[in-house]
Amino acid sequence: MSDAIAAKAASPAHWLVKPAYGWKTVLLIIVTLALLSVSAGRMELHRLSNQLGEFVQASVGLKESSQVGRGIASVTSQMYPIAIAERTPVSLINNFDPEHLPLFSHLETDAVEETALNPETLQMTNRTIEKTFLVEPAGYLTFTLGKMVETVEMAIWASLFAVVMSLPLSWVAARNFTPHPVFYAAARTFISFLRAVPELISALFLVLAFGFGAIAGILALALHSVGFLAKFFAEEIEAADKVPQDAVRATGAGDLAVLRLAVLPQVLPSYTALTFYILDRNIRMGTVIGLVGAGGIGQELKGRYDMFQYDHVATILLIIFVSVLLLDGLAANIRRKLI
Repeated sequence: MSDAIAAKAASPAHWLVKPAYGWKTVLLIIVTLALLSVSAGRMELHRLSNQLGEFVQASVGLKESSQVGRGIASVTSQMYPIAIAERTPVSLINNFDPEHLPLFSHLETDAVEETALNPETLQMTNRTIEKTFLVEPAGYLTFTLGKMVETVEMAIWASLFAVVMSLPLSWVAARNFTPHPVFYAAARTFISFLRAVPELISALFLVLAFGFGAIAGILALALHSVGFLAKFFAEEIEAADKVPQDAVRATGAGDLAVLRLAVLPQVLPSYTALTFYILDRNIRMGTVIGLVGAGGIGQELKGRYDMFQYDHVATILLIIFVSVLLLDGLAANIRRKLI
């Protein structure tokens, strides 16, 4: 009898192979493609394909030029060589003393053409005058590095504040450790609100409250970072292995002891990686919130871009790139030691 049952179960008629997809999946794919086609028309993606096609044809010599190529060439041609030196008219320097120049700097006198109002004819006329400039060979590079240091300081303080606020908030927002479901819902709602408000928007209001400078930038970055860190920290707590937690609880330990002894050792590498990711992100976002006066290198970037000084823009972008690259290397080394 058992042989008959085994033979029946092994027969192909009784194999139950789950299909790779059903009619619901096919319907979902059709609806998704229909929505994407409508969205593509609204976003004018046909222009993107046309412009990219023209750019490729111009790159291989099948077309004389393209809009994309002209736009890229007009900017990149002015980015090189990057700006290293700083030339400042001495007439704009307060209490200028030609006998005590900054280290490695020198004076240059050039003929400059200016447009001025002729008081006799009341017409705008061009005239050539001589101007003396203070030339600092590495002046702009030094100035930009100082602004980048300010941006990094803002990011470090913002990340530190975010970690300090996220640790207790993530405990309340973790379903398996929250003191009460009401606290859980309130914490999750607060975290979602912080994550939904971009740094640039919060920086606008914080500048009004605290004035221009780094304080508004630090708070804007910190609040948005809490929205991410607290969420990820809470999810790591919820996903931690339950066996060590049960072992610690068996000794009569409370929630805080379980978190410290059984959960924190498991999540520490992930917490470290997330913290460095937020620091990296805050450095990059610190260059953006400076556009609204919240400190950092962003204001300098915006000013140089508005004046079409793309060689200065290239210097700023290069410094930002090198700073982020160095931070990535540092974060990788620290995480490697913790794992």
